[in-house]
Amino acid sequence: MDFFGGAAADFFGGNAGGMFDQLKDQFMRQMDDRRREQSSRYGRTVYGRESRKETKDPFAGVINQNYEEVKQKCLEEGILFEDPEFPAEDSSIFFSQEPPRAFEWLRPSEICDDPQWISEGASRFDVQQGELGDCWLLAAVASLTCNSKLLARVVPPEQNFTDDYCGLFKFNIWHQGEWVEVIVDDRLPTYHNQLVFMHSVERNEFWSALLEKAYAKLCGSYESLKGGSTSEAMEDFTGGVTEMFDLAKAPPNLLRIMLKAFDRSALMGCSIDPDGRSLEAELSNGLVVGHAYSVTAVKLIDVQTSRVSGQIPMVRIRNPWGNEAEWKGAWSDQSQEWSLISPEEKEEMGLTFDDDGEFWMAFQDFKENFTKLEICNLGPDSLDEADLGNKKKWEVNVQHADWKRRVNAGGCRNYLDTFWTNPQFRVTLTDPDDDDDDDMCTMIAALLQKDRRKKRKEGLDLLTIGYVIYRLENPDCGPLDVNFFKYNASVAKSPTFINMREICGRHKLPPGTYAIIPSTFEPGEEGSFLLRIFTEKANETGELDERTSYVEDEEAPPPTEEEQQQGDSLRESFRNIAGEDMEIDAYELRDILNSVFTKEFAFEGFSIDCTRSMVAMHDGDLSGKLGYDEFKALWLDLRRWKGVFKDYDRDGSGCLSSYEIRAALKSVGFRLSNLTARSVVMRYSNKEEQIEFGDFIMCAIRLKTMLSSFKSVDPEGQGIGAFDVDTFIQTTMYS
Repeated sequence: MDFFGGAAADFFGGNAGGMFDQLKDQFMRQMDDRRREQSSRYGRTVYGRESRKETKDPFAGVINQNYEEVKQKCLEEGILFEDPEFPAEDSSIFFSQEPPRAFEWLRPSEICDDPQWISEGASRFDVQQGELGDCWLLAAVASLTCNSKLLARVVPPEQNFTDDYCGLFKFNIWHQGEWVEVIVDDRLPTYHNQLVFMHSVERNEFWSALLEKAYAKLCGSYESLKGGSTSEAMEDFTGGVTEMFDLAKAPPNLLRIMLKAFDRSALMGCSIDPDGRSLEAELSNGLVVGHAYSVTAVKLIDVQTSRVSGQIPMVRIRNPWGNEAEWKGAWSDQSQEWSLISPEEKEEMGLTFDDDGEFWMAFQDFKENFTKLEICNLGPDSLDEADLGNKKKWEVNVQHADWKRRVNAGGCRNYLDTFWTNPQFRVTLTDPDDDDDDDMCTMIAALLQKDRRKKRKEGLDLLTIGYVIYRLENPDCGPLDVNFFKYNASVAKSPTFINMREICGRHKLPPGTYAIIPSTFEPGEEGSFLLRIFTEKANETGELDERTSYVEDEEAPPPTEEEQQQGDSLRESFRNIAGEDMEIDAYELRDILNSVFTKEFAFEGFSIDCTRSMVAMHDGDLSGKLGYDEFKALWLDLRRWKGVFKDYDRDGSGCLSSYEIRAALKSVGFRLSNLTARSVVMRYSNKEEQIEFGDFIMCAIRLKTMLSSFKSVDPEGQGIGAFDVDTFIQTTMYS
């Protein structure tokens, strides 16, 4: 979804014209002159490909670079840091096109005489949009400035351009479940000595420009920031979870929700859907379509006049453009409604009437003119205990997993035959909310797909994702099979399946145990994801899994007439081939079995490797041969396994789908953990996501052999055993 992209002057479209080519050589000469001047002021500067190669090792890894180590190295060598992971090159700006004009990467000291990290305190007015369609990001940064503690966490305030300066700055950004430190050098793209992208209204203030650079580095490029949702950046600056509200269908208590959110330091953003109108089009009321705004205050304003007395709910909104594009209706700058407010109230509100992109609206006008509201609820680690005071914080559980083609990328409930293979998670809600009259529990589920913005370079866009929630009658059950989903209805689901980075839903559920199934809409789509469960009371969350084991059927099903005939034939063949010692080796076993199974299945026959494994499964004395009793036991296994294969090969293709192998193995006694099931599928399925008959038999043989061997060192079934090296090699190599 790209409805928040664009700016008044978006350089990613359009033609720069021939004048830029003529100026390019001049820019390069100016840049070299400034670098030489800087070298005399700050010491040797590292730049260019060869220099980056020399310093590659200590700076390796986008989120693994260590600020203190890099800084120490730069200070010891007297150099200014140049980031090898995000070089000052066009590739760090673009991934889909050539630059429309020549950009010059300059350090703040080359742009102005007195560069400052934060000048006279950071504020929402330090966030001015440049030539990049990332108003969604700017709206989040503007909201962040309204909370000094949150801002200080993301933008460490102690940095500067004087003390131990080496061209290096750091930021803390929540990235897919954890806080990471992102370092950048301070070279910024400029044109005609002006910053091209985000900047402060103060020419010598650079925290906001460098924060945008750090975020671009994390996402892969500046161009990767084009188009997005304010909620995405708000979460990355807080570790919180964002709820979206359709203002046309706003809940009746929306004002209370917003007042409570503002009081709890939540970040908020709003926008107007295009609905066929041009993006960035300015309406007659002054608001801009398809543009991301930040909500910077929600208040009840006292009105005291001779005729009017009471409180009016008001919302303060900021346009990241920071210009005269503001609301023109009631309570707009200089409107007559402000005469109803006392001077003291205006002062308390911090009221200004500048063309700064910030304005007030009555709450009712806000609901009627904007279409979407995003509220980022802060996570438990966003504020420390001293900040919380009497406020409550959310309880959060986090799960990391992925959808893997052939294994567990099952698609949505529309694809019942594969839906059950998706990752499954158990959530236990114990206590209802304190203030809930119906004894219900609030649960916010947030499903976030990882790294999709960064993967735009590879041509990968956002997947369409969602989730479904089911009530579990048996809290201790293992992974749910296809029959569960066939005969049980869901109790809740995501608001929709959508191609956004994160889908989030608020649910009211009675105490109990639930299964939540995250999925893509279509089967076979790969991706990693993060599932977060927010509740008012403590919850228990974990993956639905089971321990790998083998439970052999006490009685095998009676043979069919055909199988009885096969058994008689095999017995006769065994006696003819075995000779006086009544034993056969793997080569003789191959000939016996293939004489039967190649007539029943369209396959090339068991390989010698497979029949060696069959021998090993019953060869306790390591003779390399099977006696007749051992052969009979093998035949019983093969008869049972080939029957199951036929049952699950519903289309008669001679192959099983990779999604079916876990269920097929379970039907003959194998219980596989999610990790083991994944390993089995990857080992035995082919490129067409199918398991052939011979591979299925080989898989069953090796599983039974290894699990039987493991049971001998784990007699109590704890799932933990100790092998000496020789036994381990014998088990793994001989099977």
